[in-house]
This record gives sequence, C-alpha cells and structure tokens, in this order.
Amino acid sequence: MYNFFTENTKINGKFHITGSDYNHAKNVLRMKKGEQFLVSQGGASHLCELEDFTDNSVIAKIIEENYQDTSLPIEIYLFQGLPKADKLELIIQKTVELGVHSIIPVEMKRSIVKLDEKKKDGKTARWQAIAESASKQSKRTSIPTVETAISYQKALDKAKELDILIVPYESKNGMQDTVDALQLIKAGMKIGVLIGPEGGFEDSEIQKAQEIGAKIVSLGKRILRTETASITTVAMLMLHAETQL
Repeated sequence: MYNFFTENTKINGKFHITGSDYNHAKNVLRMKKGEQFLVSQGGASHLCELEDFTDNSVIAKIIEENYQDTSLPIEIYLFQGLPKADKLELIIQKTVELGVHSIIPVEMKRSIVKLDEKKKDGKTARWQAIAESASKQSKRTSIPTVETAISYQKALDKAKELDILIVPYESKNGMQDTVDALQLIKAGMKIGVLIGPEGGFEDSEIQKAQEIGAKIVSLGKRILRTETASITTVAMLMLHAETQL
C-alpha cells in the first residue's frame, strides 16, 4: 500500500495531495479511482481512497482516521560522524526505516570527508530526500529531519538537551554496560546515539562525551564499520522500545 505525506489540512473528510506526490500518483503509479493508500499528516496516518484527480491534486477520501501508528515510544537522535557520501546515504535510509527521529551529521577529527561550506545545503537537501523516500517506503507517520553537518562541540551541546547519550566504543565492562544503559531508557525519553566516522573516535572526543554524562556501551567483541555500528545501535534501541516500553 502506497504512503503519501501532506501538510495540507483535511477538508470535509478529504485530503488534497499536491506537488510531486500528485505527479507520482497520477503519472508514475497511474493510480485508479477507488484505490486505497495511506496519507500521513501531522504525525498521524490515515487510510484513504482515491476519489478523483483535479488538474493539480489528488482528492483522497478518508476511510479510517489514525489507521496505524508506526512511531516509537522514544525519540532517537543519531549523531553520525561524517563518513563517505555513499555510506551516509545508506545510514540515513536504514535508520529512518528503523524509526530514528533525527539525523545529525557531525564533522569529527578522523572524518575522511570534509564538506565544502558552499555545498552543504545541497548535500543536506539530498539527504533529506533520501529520508523522505525511506519514510514512505516504511509507512512512517512523519519524516525525520536530516540536519546540516555540524562540529563535534555543537553536537555535544545538542546532546546535552537529551535524556541519555549512548556511545558505542570500547566499553570496559563489555555488554553489561549496554544492558545497564538500556535499562535506563523509559517511554517518552529522547535518546542520543553518537557514532564515530570511518577512522573512529579520538580519545579526546570520548573524554568530552563522558564529561557530559554519555553512556559508553559495547556492540560486541568485533570491530564494526561505521555504517554497521549506526544501523545496529538504532535497531537495538528500536527493538528495546517496541518490546520493553
């Protein structure tokens, strides 16, 4: 079942879907009258039926409001050490599918990629488009925000506003530290996840994270690639939230 997003308010039990989604529904998907699909608006998902096309909109008649809620009981903020472009695109796609709330690329000391200031806006727009596509595919009720890349210190400043910051690294107590961190998580919390780039963290970066109360955890005995660490950590939090909270 297709999923569309709209910021338009419903009028007389109907949504008018415009813009690129109108073209996609009419000319790419070639949807027919009576066909059912989902419309996500304002964090809620509604089951709708295609009533008609106008010259610039899809008229979607609401069949069932609040049809399904795919959101997690926690908000996950992924602070991703800036990796190569193709890796970041994969991370965005997969973590959005898993339920991440926001993705913040972070320029770190061992980041191989250095973004040109003039190209940042264009990069962010592309990343946001990937997040939107992944949200539609996974039937999410909202589209996560992908922010413009920021410095490590600004990332820590943002993380201070969250309830918990989790950092997969070389944990002295192994998986027990991971179990202990998960037990601190309660429904409604805002959870930060800080992942290093391809080159990993520098000791000073870990020290600064610890100074603001970050929980250093383990993902096992193996050394994971940055994209694997990001997806694994978000998946772990998703499973914990959906089964324990």
